[in-house]
Amino acid sequence: MGGHEAELGAAVRRAQLGDEAAFAQVYRSLQPGLLSFLRGLVGEDAEDVAADAWLEIARDLGRFRGDGDAFRGWSATIARHRALDHLRRQRRRPRTTAIEDEVRELPGRPDTVGAALEALSTARILALLHGLPPDQAQAVLLRVVLGLDASRSARVLGKQPGAVRTAAHRGLRRLAERLGEDATPQRSPDSGGGPAAP
Repeated sequence: MGGHEAELGAAVRRAQLGDEAAFAQVYRSLQPGLLSFLRGLVGEDAEDVAADAWLEIARDLGRFRGDGDAFRGWSATIARHRALDHLRRQRRRPRTTAIEDEVRELPGRPDTVGAALEALSTARILALLHGLPPDQAQAVLLRVVLGLDASRSARVLGKQPGAVRTAAHRGLRRLAERLGEDATPQRSPDSGGGPAAP
């Protein structure tokens, strides 16, 4: 477990004992990722759904058992359930186009995926994520944005870990292919592939 996850786990334990500052630390640590994930599911209603999720998280905090990583997965599961409840009330299915909006709130992560996303314009990122099938987009969001492992992501999505790993891998590969297509210089049809005339 990394230092950040150990800090999160310690803050959760203090929050369970009634430490309000620790709960605020937990909230600040998880809220950006949860909000991004919820935007992928419910779009503009994400903040309302997140508020409902945090009420449930606070209410059930005393029953939680586990480390920081487990808490991240537990919180994502609660958020997903609140999103599905919201969608049932709205009588609509998860919006695949809402994934576009979530990119605006990506939390900073020191990894190559994060660095690649930072190098792209927001409009391009939105277009790339919009082009992914919903299962791949959700798997990428949980694995990359929220930082959940395959097992915890699988519990959130109600799937097998292998299916989540496959969906995330395919989604990331698809994103990489599209990025590669953008980087390939386009030849004009009349150039014939030869050197340009002086």
